[in-house]
Amino acid sequence: MRILFAASPKIALPSLIALFAEHTICAVLTNPDREEGRGRRLAPSPVKEKAIELGLRVLQPERLDGEARSRVAALEPELLVVVAFGRIFGPKFLALFPSGGINLHPSLLPKYRGPAPIPAAILAGERETGITVQRLAPEMDSGDILAQIVIPLSGRETTESLTEIAGREGAALLAAVCRDLTGIKAVRQNHALATYCTLLRKEAGLVDWTQGAAQIDRMIRAYLPWPRARTTWKGAELHLLKAEPAPPDAALSRDQAPGRVLAIDKSRGILVQTGDGVLTVQMLQLRSKSPLHWKDFLNGVHDFIGSTLGG
Repeated sequence: MRILFAASPKIALPSLIALFAEHTICAVLTNPDREEGRGRRLAPSPVKEKAIELGLRVLQPERLDGEARSRVAALEPELLVVVAFGRIFGPKFLALFPSGGINLHPSLLPKYRGPAPIPAAILAGERETGITVQRLAPEMDSGDILAQIVIPLSGRETTESLTEIAGREGAALLAAVCRDLTGIKAVRQNHALATYCTLLRKEAGLVDWTQGAAQIDRMIRAYLPWPRARTTWKGAELHLLKAEPAPPDAALSRDQAPGRVLAIDKSRGILVQTGDGVLTVQMLQLRSKSPLHWKDFLNGVHDFIGSTLGG
């Protein structure tokens, strides 16, 4: 089958590799190179880098307009395969593909339609999430379901670790669908059960210490690697990279203000009071410094215990 593969981020790489092994990838459609870093250097998407490594043609139009459609039509693709491309395909573009278009989405649709389903599942404390392969439809993530798998969650996943799992498991599911596309009976989504997630923004990472330890823990895991959960310490930005709720016996003083750094637990880490329970912080990073294990952090910051975060 001749496939146009549309994707940009790292999660799509296992799918590209899997489909490349079994089908003809007539081109890879990915986002234009973007400026990044202090030097504002143009950087390619991870999918572009892999496509070049595989010797594939790369298309990077700013808009999916008539010119872009003409370039795609000349390649005579049969199927459009989308993995986290981040743009909507109009009817004129989809009409270029005799076998239509399919999309890999890392949630159990109709749950968590939208651009950030993995952090959304972690933030909500879900006990399971999953992968869905769906038909592309005019409304975002509303297409008929071709296949789904469930991924159990331990409650210690980060967006980074869960994205790796979703990418790997999703690639296998997507490859299976493409092998038997005409033989699969699509199932209509129950739109009444749909929930939605929004694009992550940097301001979402600011910790509110009046929230409970369990919710702050989810936030730290959901926002790793970006935008990272952060607070302030003596006016300096402090990133929280790893933590977990402390057991009830670690609640040293229930009348302490949220954000108060209470003490250390030699086997667990730094104990911080929250609005409901105590959070054990294990990895921290002051802005412009290296990430540190809590013991190493305290070796360089001697007045941390007894201070208040976020004040």
